[in-house]
This record gives sequence, C-alpha cells and structure tokens, in this order.
Amino acid sequence: MSILINNKNCSNIHFTGIFGSGMSAIAQYLRWNGLEISGSDRMYKSKDTEEIANKLLDTGCSLYPQNGSAITENTDIICISSAIEDSNPDILSAKSHGIQIVHRSDLLSAIVSSKKTVAVAGTSGKSTVTAMIFEFMTHCGLNPSLISGANLLSLEKKGLIGNAYKGKSRYLIIEADESDGSLIKYKPFISLFLNVSKDHKTVPEVVTLFNKLANQSVVSIINADDPNLTNIKKTLTFSLNSEADWTPQQIDSNPLSFQFVHDNSHFVLPLPGLHNLSNCAAALCTCEYLSCNEQKLEAAVKNFQGVARRFSINKTRHGITVIDDFAHNPEKIKAAINAARGISNTLFVIYQPHGYGPTRFLKNEYIEVFQKCLANSDSLYLLPIYYAGGTAQKDISSQDLINELNKNSFKACAPADRDSVLNSIKTTAQQGDCILLMGARDPTLPSFASDLVKLFGGKIITT
Repeated sequence: MSILINNKNCSNIHFTGIFGSGMSAIAQYLRWNGLEISGSDRMYKSKDTEEIANKLLDTGCSLYPQNGSAITENTDIICISSAIEDSNPDILSAKSHGIQIVHRSDLLSAIVSSKKTVAVAGTSGKSTVTAMIFEFMTHCGLNPSLISGANLLSLEKKGLIGNAYKGKSRYLIIEADESDGSLIKYKPFISLFLNVSKDHKTVPEVVTLFNKLANQSVVSIINADDPNLTNIKKTLTFSLNSEADWTPQQIDSNPLSFQFVHDNSHFVLPLPGLHNLSNCAAALCTCEYLSCNEQKLEAAVKNFQGVARRFSINKTRHGITVIDDFAHNPEKIKAAINAARGISNTLFVIYQPHGYGPTRFLKNEYIEVFQKCLANSDSLYLLPIYYAGGTAQKDISSQDLINELNKNSFKACAPADRDSVLNSIKTTAQQGDCILLMGARDPTLPSFASDLVKLFGGKIITT
C-alpha cells in the first residue's frame, strides 16, 4: 500500500523524531495501513522512551539512532516536524541521497483528504475534545480512526501507545495544530473551533489561520463563548453562557465532576473544571451533528476515561493529592489551577516552562496568570526551562519570572532541580493539600509525577 505525497506514491517512509506525540501517531496509522515505516529519535534507547519504542516496534516500525543510518535508497520520503533543524543527520543523509523531505502536516493532509475527517482546532483543549469525540463516536458504533497528540487512557488499556487508532469506518478524528500554522493544509469535513488565546502565536494570527481552515471545511462548529471566534464562518455553535445551537442546562458542579441536561438526556461528566464542561459541549454538539444517539451519548460521557497527563489525579496514602497536567500556556495553567482549587485551598504549583522562545513570548502572560490565580496559602515552583536541543537564544530563565513575582504574597521560587522541589514539599505539604505539576513535551515529567506520589506513600488504588 502507498500514500500519494506531492504527486509521488510513497510506501516507505522514515520519521525523524518518531517519539514525538504527533509523529508517532501518524507513523502508527500508516503502518497499520500497510506502509513500511522507520523512525529515529534523539532519545533512542532512553529509559524514558522505552515504552513508546517497544510499542512502535510491536506495530512493525523499525527504529534507529538519529545519525542518518536509517536513510537508504529504498526510503521514499522522510517526515519531519517543525522541531527538526536543518543540521539534523537524517536531513543531511536524505539530501545526499536525493530523497524528498516533507513536513508532518503534509502526510496528515493527505490522510485527511482520504477520510471523512473531523479536525479539532483551538489553543486549548484539542486533545481532550479529540478524545471525547473519538470515544463518544466509538460508543455509538461509528468506528472512527484517530490521530491525536495525546494518549487516550482507553487505548492505553488495549496495549497501544494511545494516540492513534485504525477504525473500520470512513471517519477520522484529528487535532489541527495552530502552533506552526500547518493546519491550513487540511480540508476536513468538519472543523471544530474551541477557543483562541496567545500561545505560540498572537490572537490575530491564530484567527487568520482558523478563518482559512473554516473556509476549507464543509462544516464549521464554533464556540459562541469566545469573542475571538465571532467572525469565523459557522454552521453550528455551542456555548455554556450564550445563545447557541447546543447548550447544556441545569448544570450542577462538584469538585471532580459535572451533571447537566440537554433536551431529554441527563449527562454526568467525570471531569472537573468549566473548561472541561465546554470541551464536552463541543464534543456532544459535533457527535449529535453526526447523528449519534443521545441516549448512547449519555453512557459514553459517563464512561469517558480521559487522556494521559490531562489533569491526572493521584490520591496518596498520606492524604495529599498529586495532579499531573500538560498545561503549558497561560490559559491552560489558569484552567488547571482553578480546577485544582476545587480539590484543596492550599496548592503547591510546580511548572516547567518549555522552550526559551515560548517563555520569552509569554513571560508577561505567565506572570499575570500566577498573580491572579494563586492565593496567599499557595506555593509556586518554577523549574528550569525545558531545553529540547538545537539552537536557542538562552536569554531568559525561570528566575526572571520569579523576580517579578516575589512582590506577591504567595511563596514563589525557581529551584535549581527537581530534588530541591521534592525536599521542600516533603517538609511543607500537609494532609488535604494539593500538588499540581504542569509542563509539556518533556518525556521525564510523568516520572517526576510518580516521584511526587511516592513521596507521600504512593497512590491509593480504587476499583
């Protein structure tokens, strides 16, 4: 089997940086469709990526160190992401062999065009809503495929990585990422727009991208609660607060869940935070447009299993809650802190900024969100900025943010390493407190979350 890329039928594809969430998802999907897939990664043979490596091998992918050795005359194309630099050995090897280099989005665009695709866009919530739509449609018998940027817990339980699945129908659910502008390559059946905030790009830049994607879609579904989305072409709208085509009623909130009514159906959402209620409204609006039965959707919502590192709650034996979350922009951080506030009035917030450029770009917004969301009883730990390699202007540090926050009443510091955080929290956290760990893209963060759980006696396992 092959896939048509730039007028070339490709059946042997190499992924540089295959352990990346977006890359491994496409690699698995294409392998399941019969293509020969190889990949390399700078974390080849790392303990932190051992599990994903083994699961890629189980699908039939071949893995190599990132030194150019995987590129041969049999390689049709190599696939890269925006994180791969021109000096990468795989790129140099491909050029020496005269092999075409394509962006991850070019492959995904070709896949999107071959399916009846639902593309989920937004600066926050994409992974959760993509997972919801996939699980809800699956429960309703529509058997969709999935290409996501995060691992669904339901798929992990099947022994998969969790960010991809090959269904039997024409439906495909994907995340449409605005961070590098590549989403404008897609022409999906449905585009779903969740929200807009400053993240990798400014708000006007993102709105321009979303407008183009909407105009390339047959159907566009818009969050009526976000004023930045007002002028985007819309087929349907959803909302928590405004008039819209899909709105939940009789909302009853609990620290860890919501109950609400729509038409004659009663829904129980096992997730905290108003942002997740909005996510669920977006997913249900989309699924009902696709003729999913609302009574079946009731059960699908109640049994939604969630996404790895999206407000993953761990209750410890010492009575302290540890939450692991992927939040990495100010709006996501705000949502995570507000949701954690429903668990405890005393928060130990640990955040690892990712990338010097993004930290510099969002510095003022980071400072503002911490100032507004943290209380006198809270503590903030800003870990050293995560550096993924390559060229970077290292002219900002976590300490720079702390210097502007120390005028606040809550405790704030920039520890030198994670051990310093563990030692500090071990002596200050008390029963009933909540530790919120946030950060993106660093594959060692789940291990750090595990260390925090072990610090307080391990996780309480509930059945």
